[in-house]
Amino acid sequence: MARTKLVVGNWKMYGVGSDIAEIEAIAASAKKFPQVETGLCVPATLIERAVRAVPGFPIGAQDVHFAEKGAHTGCVATAMLVDAGATMAIVGHSERRDAQRETDDEVRQKASAALDAGLLTILCVGESLTVREAGDAVPNVERQLDSSLPRGIDVSKLALAYEPIWAIGTGRTATAADIGEMHSALRRRLRAAYGDAGDEIRILYGGSVKPMNAAEIFSVKDVDGALVGGASLKAADFVPIIEAAALKA
Repeated sequence: MARTKLVVGNWKMYGVGSDIAEIEAIAASAKKFPQVETGLCVPATLIERAVRAVPGFPIGAQDVHFAEKGAHTGCVATAMLVDAGATMAIVGHSERRDAQRETDDEVRQKASAALDAGLLTILCVGESLTVREAGDAVPNVERQLDSSLPRGIDVSKLALAYEPIWAIGTGRTATAADIGEMHSALRRRLRAAYGDAGDEIRILYGGSVKPMNAAEIFSVKDVDGALVGGASLKAADFVPIIEAAALKA
């Protein structure tokens, strides 16, 4: 089935007020490619300003807390994100699973909370280099996905992002064969979890996606878009990736 390509930038811990101009440039250029759904997940401090600067362009958060409110110093609830104008959120990014010690269960709860709030929710999974070299990448990521998937809720706004940890910010990219094998496995797990609805969930690739390799990545079966890190910080780098997705739409 045809799934609309989704290309989302993850600005990570980059971006201050003076960078709004880049967001405006990206949003303006994205209008040229209506066949691709595009958005940016920016630092929480920029969400409201970005929403005001580019009305109608999807702006999201890089994390959520699963509780509605409470004594969770430094955390942000979904209602706060919605109030700021966010329409999407990333959960379970490997940099949080690793550095913040997030468990699959915590990721599942966060995904459930984000979906309940009506946010387009990008749930990340991926393996380490040690796991990849041991030949256990596919079963490892399948187990991670099965434990992280929310259950019993509407998944129409759920997307996955496969990000091999060893390819994030390293300049290394998984081969087309590696990506195809993993995305095919993830599609099977989605069908097992959600039945026919599993075919509607988009699976993005992330991990050193750049203008020069985007077209090859988007040509791989079951790659429905990309979660882009460093290359999303500048319109000059990010827009060619959007254009590559449009050519494969």
